[in-house]
Amino acid sequence: MLKKMLVQGFTVFKDEVFEFSPAVNIIVGENSVGKTHLLKLAYALMTANQDLGVKLALNNQDESIAGSVFSQKLLAVFRAKSLPELFNRYEMDAMAGLAFDNSGLNFKLSLKRFDDGAVVVTPSKPANHLISKPIYFPTRELLTIYPGFVALYNARFLQFEETWRDTCDYLGVPLLKDSGMFAGLIAPLEAALGGKVVLESNGEFYLQLPNGSKLSMPMMAEGYRKLAMLAHLIANGMIAAQGCLFWDEPEANLNPRLIRLVARVIHDLGKNGVQIFIASHSFFLLKELDLLARQDTLAQRFIGLSRQGNDVLVEQADKLSGLEHVVALDEELAQYDREMDLAYG
Repeated sequence: MLKKMLVQGFTVFKDEVFEFSPAVNIIVGENSVGKTHLLKLAYALMTANQDLGVKLALNNQDESIAGSVFSQKLLAVFRAKSLPELFNRYEMDAMAGLAFDNSGLNFKLSLKRFDDGAVVVTPSKPANHLISKPIYFPTRELLTIYPGFVALYNARFLQFEETWRDTCDYLGVPLLKDSGMFAGLIAPLEAALGGKVVLESNGEFYLQLPNGSKLSMPMMAEGYRKLAMLAHLIANGMIAAQGCLFWDEPEANLNPRLIRLVARVIHDLGKNGVQIFIASHSFFLLKELDLLARQDTLAQRFIGLSRQGNDVLVEQADKLSGLEHVVALDEELAQYDREMDLAYG
């Protein structure tokens, strides 16, 4: 489990230490305050660490490749043209570090920028490398682009974040014969979808309906396709096997009823040992997760990001009520005030 992330001089952040729950972590804030950047940074560091461990073990290479492995992953995940784009505009150096419950996995990545634009990337050497990679859900679903996408991405220069390729890799894994403790999470998703998600031999995803007919994924609303992607990655065991899920804006293209379902699945995954990190604008989703955690006393962590001049203000709390600046709540209350003014003003 990831316990802490240290971030210095990276994108909008100057010097922060983020502490995480072993279950559910919710990052909330308005646009351009770094919510997605936090998800991508942690994801890129963890996947690069695992990739490096595999390369060192299988290819007989030495640690001199480490800087290149981390640089390439950061650029691919952020879709940055160059490493200097990842620096805070006011800083010449950057550092990011991850601390785990197993301290032998801890490591740091230092980036030093020079006046000529050159960047030297220096990762520390952990005692052990991560065994598995996390899973990253972008804001949109990936089932409709899955056919042939991984092969095309690996062979061509495509303007897509590498998180898409990575997640499509997991989508292609066959279903488990027995979903075990996670079987109960799949049933409500399939009930909402009205069928079972099936990956055909031609590489296309369909929804298998109770009457035996099939519905192709492009014919479904995107919100339902997001549920289908979630259901499939639970059914094939990838979310459980990787043990860590990053999800950017789960609420995108979902109506409130489906948001409640997604909140329940996120909560139950956390109860069953999956560490989850989400970035959200939705006060409805935040409140739903908060209510669920209060019922089950599940460990949660809320990280609030807000703009303060040229800086980003970071707040951290174990309960939603511990955050003082929640833009989604502020706007909801402001809307209510406007409605009262119209009604009684």
